[in-house]
Amino acid sequence: MADIEIIDLNPDNIADYGVCGYKDVKKHVELKRKIDWFKEYYPKGLRIKAAVSKKGGYQGMLEYIPGEYAHRPVEADGYMFIHCIFVGFRKEFKGKGLASSMLDECIEEAKDKEMLGVAVVTRKGPFMVGNDIFLSKGFEIVDSAKPDFNLLVKKFNGEARNPKFKENMAESLSDYSEGLTVLRSVQCPYTEKNVNAIIESAENNFKLKTNLIDLENARAVQNTPCAFGSFCIIYDGDIISYHPISKTRFENIMKKKIK
Repeated sequence: MADIEIIDLNPDNIADYGVCGYKDVKKHVELKRKIDWFKEYYPKGLRIKAAVSKKGGYQGMLEYIPGEYAHRPVEADGYMFIHCIFVGFRKEFKGKGLASSMLDECIEEAKDKEMLGVAVVTRKGPFMVGNDIFLSKGFEIVDSAKPDFNLLVKKFNGEARNPKFKENMAESLSDYSEGLTVLRSVQCPYTEKNVNAIIESAENNFKLKTNLIDLENARAVQNTPCAFGSFCIIYDGDIISYHPISKTRFENIMKKKIK
């Protein structure tokens, strides 16, 4: 689309464009925290490409980082790792090849940097991208995690080792065997939304104190029990949400758990 430009965000311009639909640093604390996080990891290779329309504004993005800093519970050293990709806050910008173009640029950058390939976690369920766009680019599924996550890779050298999910995910879940825990990382700005309301509801409606854990770095995220990594709600050792949810959704889940 002639109206769309793919822009490489950097520490100097990220505040001008925003991230994931958040535009006002003064209004949205999640955007400020995301920008601070971006500036921390940018020197380590974190990159964000934004699809921006002259008329429609911010319409999509692709975020990726060297695998050793991936904010997912994976072992992907040597690979470029994609955190997220989406296009189309407005329907007219979907299906125009924007996601494909951004993904091609990511793949070429990984080749230029002589990396092993490009890896990504997908999901059949809500909130995350599915497999289709990656399979069309020659990615293959090399690992999976409960309940519906896949790890895909496009290798530049067929003899290179495959990335994989962390083997200690189930073991780390045992660390949260009692009570209510919320794990979150600023990698995903949506992890800020609704959390305070969920904590308040947990106390007022279910007499539960919430253990809120802010994951401070890539290592902390890589050792979480949830394949999404950047957000998880756990109750008595069971993951009750693998991604950010509303207070109403939380309450509906807990009503079934606590009878």
